[in-house]
Amino acid sequence: MTGFGLQTLAVLAVVGLAGPLLAMVPRLRIPVVIGEIAAGLLVGKTGFGIVDPTDPTFALLAYIGFALVMFVVGTHVPIRDATLRSAIPVALMRAVLIGAIAAALGAAMAAFFDTGHPALYAVLMASSSAALALPVIDQLGLDGPPVLAVTTQIAIADTVSIIALPLVIQPQQAPRTALGALAVAGCAIVLFFGLRAVDRRRLRKRLHRYSQRNRLALELRVSLILLFALCALAVGAQVSIMLAGFALGLVVAAVGEPRRLARQLFGITEGFFGPLFFVWLGASLQVRELGERPGFIALGVALGAGALLAHAAGRLTGQPTTLAVLSAAQLGVPVAAATLGTEQHLLAPGEAAALMLGALVTMVSTSVAAALAARRQRAADPTASG
Repeated sequence: MTGFGLQTLAVLAVVGLAGPLLAMVPRLRIPVVIGEIAAGLLVGKTGFGIVDPTDPTFALLAYIGFALVMFVVGTHVPIRDATLRSAIPVALMRAVLIGAIAAALGAAMAAFFDTGHPALYAVLMASSSAALALPVIDQLGLDGPPVLAVTTQIAIADTVSIIALPLVIQPQQAPRTALGALAVAGCAIVLFFGLRAVDRRRLRKRLHRYSQRNRLALELRVSLILLFALCALAVGAQVSIMLAGFALGLVVAAVGEPRRLARQLFGITEGFFGPLFFVWLGASLQVRELGERPGFIALGVALGAGALLAHAAGRLTGQPTTLAVLSAAQLGVPVAAATLGTEQHLLAPGEAAALMLGALVTMVSTSVAAALAARRQRAADPTASG
């Protein structure tokens, strides 16, 4: 298929439905994003070549989806939850311990597979996914001090890993990347104080009421303006839009995200741009190269197992095994690593697919661990809601 028009857009919308449809199968319980990436594999380079992931229009829409996905991930970090402060010391200690183990495992894997990416593997294995784990915790009704501690731990690991990823994936450009990241972070801080001042003067509430009364979606429009402006700054500073989207999400989470804006962001991201991005990511991956280089299959499994092993170190501090496995859930960081590595040709052929395979291993393990944790909580407290 040549060119990118409405016909291609319709095909992508249909292909994106593969994620929800596969997730509906009770016995499979495949995460939605995995179904979307798999569908992208079928229609992209690995499969039938129906869509061209290098098409500028397709790539631009995918980048918008990438920025929105990371924006939503940032809004999931529970910054405003005051009860998390008491759990910070234990969570920070666990995150440091996991990071140290992940660094050792990353060095060993890079040497064994001869890839030269020890720091990248360490960040991947030490990372957590707030966007994946926190909704699971809420959905299953998990609570109590251990859950509070793991929630804080996931938020810390997610934030640090997303900031560290651009630095480790291009170590030769680390100083320039660090300066660009500081510029994006500085603008995000300015936005935080500006939005908080607007909120304290009740200007945002008035804007909210006026927008709701006249059905103008002004809050969504302002959020998109800020997101695209911050992404433009990131691109100009040669920093990934991943960091821009995540930083703005943290700002919105810190100021307080209105429910109406949350619903609007959910609709625009999960309804169109998010699936389109994951389909594009799958279409960009060349999984056939895994068959040509079976060692990368072993690398993917090793990365997933290494992440579980590193996070299992939480047991040394008294953390339940199920919650330790739950904290190993990966999504945003491996997706960002595969995206950056693919678009900038930083990874070896098949290595990006190996990163996603490792993330899939953690997703499956997280699903099982979360179900076991909920079952044990119900057994301990039969009156608790499931």
